Amino acid sequence: MRRYTLYILLLIMALSAAAAGKKVPEKKSVSLADKRKAEYIFVEAQAQKLKGNYDAFYDLLTRAHEIDPDNTAISFYMGMCLLKMNNTTIARCEQGLELMKQHFEAQPEDLYETTFYSDANLQFGHPDEALRALKVLNEQNPNRWELQMRLAEAYARSGDYVQSNATYDSIATLFGDAMQITSNKIENYMAMNDSVGALEEMRNCLAQAPQNASYNIAMSGLFQHYGMIDSAFYYLDRAQEYDPDNGYVYLTRAEFYRMSGDTVAYEQQINNALMAEQVDVDTKLGVLLSYITDKMAREDTTQRIDNLFTVLIDQHPHEAKIHQLYSEYLYTKKDYAGAIEQLSYSLDVNPTDADGWRNMVIINMLNDDYAAAIKASEKALEYNSDNLDLMGYVAGCYYQMKKYDKAIELYQKVLTMADSTDVERRANIITGMGDIYGEMNDTARTIECYEEALQIDPYNSGALNNYAYYLAQRGLHLDRAERMAALAVKDEPDNANFIDTYAWVFFAMKDYEKALLYIKSAVEKDEDNHLLEHYGDILWFVDEHEAAVEQWQKALEEDPENELLQRKVKDKTYYEK
Repeated sequence: MRRYTLYILLLIMALSAAAAGKKVPEKKSVSLADKRKAEYIFVEAQAQKLKGNYDAFYDLLTRAHEIDPDNTAISFYMGMCLLKMNNTTIARCEQGLELMKQHFEAQPEDLYETTFYSDANLQFGHPDEALRALKVLNEQNPNRWELQMRLAEAYARSGDYVQSNATYDSIATLFGDAMQITSNKIENYMAMNDSVGALEEMRNCLAQAPQNASYNIAMSGLFQHYGMIDSAFYYLDRAQEYDPDNGYVYLTRAEFYRMSGDTVAYEQQINNALMAEQVDVDTKLGVLLSYITDKMAREDTTQRIDNLFTVLIDQHPHEAKIHQLYSEYLYTKKDYAGAIEQLSYSLDVNPTDADGWRNMVIINMLNDDYAAAIKASEKALEYNSDNLDLMGYVAGCYYQMKKYDKAIELYQKVLTMADSTDVERRANIITGMGDIYGEMNDTARTIECYEEALQIDPYNSGALNNYAYYLAQRGLHLDRAERMAALAVKDEPDNANFIDTYAWVFFAMKDYEKALLYIKSAVEKDEDNHLLEHYGDILWFVDEHEAAVEQWQKALEEDPENELLQRKVKDKTYYEK
């Protein structure tokens, strides 16, 4: 045993001696010429960034860092890039923080860089390092209010609420008290479950301006949070006494009544708040949106909501956001004509609103008015001439109107304008072209388009679904169709059309039980007339003939001009064509 131990000791000593004698390779120094070259490339990288050429910025920055890894400014921005990459990883982020740290250690006085370094450490779970950076920055800039506020916030985010409040007290001593400081301190007390501290802080603030309506409302809200309703109403009454027209009093009262279940009083206060001139438009819209959401959750879409919109529009007739929200509400009720009317008012006020025009096109399409949709699209393109989404919608309208040549022409134009790296958009466009060629019975071009779309974007769910449906309709390559439909459903499991395609593939394979399973799931999500017709077809082949006719009848009610459905319902039998 001793010999073995002695042997090990001698071996360790020999290795240690060898290690001691071994020379550590010296770090290669960067020549002055290379330092200047790296600086020049770094300046050019910043210029490319200002122009919005981010790929060039990153490439140049990487080159500069390779030439002079000792330049901490270059290292810092290299680190920022690693943090901000779309496909970044935890390891990359840690590497980025390490690069940024080099600059912080070398030049901690750099305000922007150290502040960013601190924020990044907070974001990636290193609160101690974030605090260290902010402490250093505050030591070097003791009279900067915003830096001390950041330090107090960093303490709070790290869970040290006591030190956070102590820092806020120091700020109040140096710069004077402010409602923001009081508010932040109260949040800290609440995080510590210290109701006494929170209420005392608010009382001190209120003592400085006892007739300030906003302070009284804040005190009321705090008492309400702690369940002290009588005290909450006391301070709310005081706020209204000092400022009778303050709309935020009505909003606060409305919230009290909502939580207590007093629906009548709640609606009265909501009405008062929306009528109040002091409440800004954005706040009113927020209140109305919350009110609508609550009503719709209870399936209560009474005339009252329309009346409230009328009140707001009378007050602010030229406020586009009000008309836009009203349009969205009417759209959810499937009042497409009303939605289009309100959206037109919004676009009159703000004609460059690309999203508004997009909605106008979509709603007209849903309203089966493709001519109006095209007219709206053309008008939209006057203000947004390079908007590829709008062009795509116009092409879709031409497709629905069976103006296939125009649709193909426009899709090809969009394809030439689309970024070559935007594989999803390009695949979607080519899929749309495939759909059109399918309607034109051009099998070769249809398959060519679908194959090209999947070659560009192999997991494009739209291309997978449409190709699978095309094959199922014609009984072609059904095994592949089943695999593609399965991938589409996996990607979008709540998409009723994709589930319908999956069901229809099984129908084509004569696996009617599986087809029935999936078509039921599709119809549960959307009772579109095409889905209902497929439901009826599948029911027919599982010998549920009466149920099949019932689904065909429902589909016919949605699409009364459909001749195939008319025959199915009239003869109470299945027809393929």
